[in-house]
Amino acid sequence: MEHIDQLQLANDAVQGEAQARRYVSDLADTIINYQNNKYCKRFCFDNKYYSQCTLPKPWGNASEQAPLCEWGNASYLWMLEDLAGPKRLQTFQGKQGASLKDYFFCIANSLPFYERWKDWRFGRKVHVPTYIQAMDDKAASVFYGLRSGEAIALIAQKISYPEQQTAELAQRIIAELTKRHRLHLLDPPVTVSLSGMSTPANEDDHTSAQADVAWHDISAEDLERNQILFAGWEQLDAVEQFVIEAMVLDQQDASDVLATLQKLGLSLKEGVAPEKTDRQQLYYFRRKTIAKLAKYCQDLTDE
Repeated sequence: MEHIDQLQLANDAVQGEAQARRYVSDLADTIINYQNNKYCKRFCFDNKYYSQCTLPKPWGNASEQAPLCEWGNASYLWMLEDLAGPKRLQTFQGKQGASLKDYFFCIANSLPFYERWKDWRFGRKVHVPTYIQAMDDKAASVFYGLRSGEAIALIAQKISYPEQQTAELAQRIIAELTKRHRLHLLDPPVTVSLSGMSTPANEDDHTSAQADVAWHDISAEDLERNQILFAGWEQLDAVEQFVIEAMVLDQQDASDVLATLQKLGLSLKEGVAPEKTDRQQLYYFRRKTIAKLAKYCQDLTDE
């Protein structure tokens, strides 16, 4: 399908042409599934014990009676919008013959993408469960208002909705979350004191001790070392970053990495098809990339 005009395909998808949208989504699917599987499991915490995982390769020990975890599907949709949404496709230029799949791969393996995902996953814009969104077209806005601790009258004013209907919708949301044991989703973000100096005088010592957290700052030397490592990391291309992250940081088996490279159509060496790459070549590529990164960092240290 390489003969397809990539710029035209992106433009058709932006315009909402159904076939183009499906094709673009299919291009991003393998990349999204890989990153979603990695990110979700990295930040799963205790969800795997209380909810059934919905990833293509599920994990965890939740019982069959446990509710389905919504993070996997929500994360997939977020990544799809970030990679292949209209705003993103409008920035695609196809420079130097880059395809849309190349474009998606570079973005998905970049640090900014990872940081945006974490902002979404842990930031104020918490995921609104689909069963809440299905209640009413204003349900998500009411959900956010409740999570912020706003009065019903203020929420109604913000969304231009009758106060009585807003109150009824809020009650339905709370009842549904309670029934599903997900009422904690309405807990507001908490800012804790790092010094204890801002604790009100009428709070007891026990509350103050719970509010404070330890501060583990890093030394100036470690900070400088991290900055050098990040600068060296930026010198690697997307395939090199992918292999190091998969094999060194995530400790994935070589067979899984090779399978992913084949699915994504990525070659470790120009002119060598991904399916022709074996474990020995992959290990050699990893060693060579680590040595390359080390040299970059050493050169930066010597400057």
